[in-house]
Amino acid sequence: MFALIESGSITKYLNGNKGLTLGDIQYPRSIFNLWSEAERNAIGIYSIVYDDSNKEDDMWYINTNQSYAYDASAGTVTATYGSATAKAHADTNFTAQDEEDGLGTEGELKSRGLKYNLIQSVKKEAANELTKTDWYITRNAEKSTAIPSAITTHRDLVRSRQAAMETSITNASDTPALETLYTYTKDSDGVSSRPLAEIPNL
Repeated sequence: MFALIESGSITKYLNGNKGLTLGDIQYPRSIFNLWSEAERNAIGIYSIVYDDSNKEDDMWYINTNQSYAYDASAGTVTATYGSATAKAHADTNFTAQDEEDGLGTEGELKSRGLKYNLIQSVKKEAANELTKTDWYITRNAEKSTAIPSAITTHRDLVRSRQAAMETSITNASDTPALETLYTYTKDSDGVSSRPLAEIPNL
């Protein structure tokens, strides 16, 4: 992305995918890949430098829109994020003001919280894993064929891991604590794992 600077201010954002006309001069698209930065700067076109230092993981945070600023002394245009906001952990209900504004009925569910959504994902992951061996249960019910002990052990482990993960999510005190549950770490052998977040595969 590029920015056009006129009279010390950003006046237009350019993708660099087509030519443009400045004053009486028409410039081809090739200026964006064949010209040097200094050559483009001379006609007021600057490459945008992206500063993602304030950007957080979208899984846990709501990031702001990027803001663009031209620094004449440095000769740069920079795109930055503001401070991100942690997603709400709990469900949110409509308020009296929301109802007055016609957005919904006070007290009714407005949006699900982060913890609810994470727990639903854990439930789905566990259900998907159990589905792989449900046929053993069906066969046992219909034909009285014994379920292999390894299958029973695995299904019990899936449910146990699911319950432990749901409890950990519920009890997490803040966003960093939730992030830890989903953070991979390596042991001394270089094997990556997460504390509880993975439902074991058969």
